[in-house]
Amino acid sequence: MFGLPADPAFYGLLVLVLGFFFFCYLLIRRTLLSFREGQHER
Repeated sequence: MFGLPADPAFYGLLVLVLGFFFFCYLLIRRTLLSFREGQHER
């Protein structure tokens, strides 16, 4: 393989980090979209 560690804790941490970034991306995108819609209403 690519020399990835076989430690389950490593993959658990990786999933947590990826999920965190995905959540932040959705939150920021939703905030920007609602902000843009608010600008259009004026």
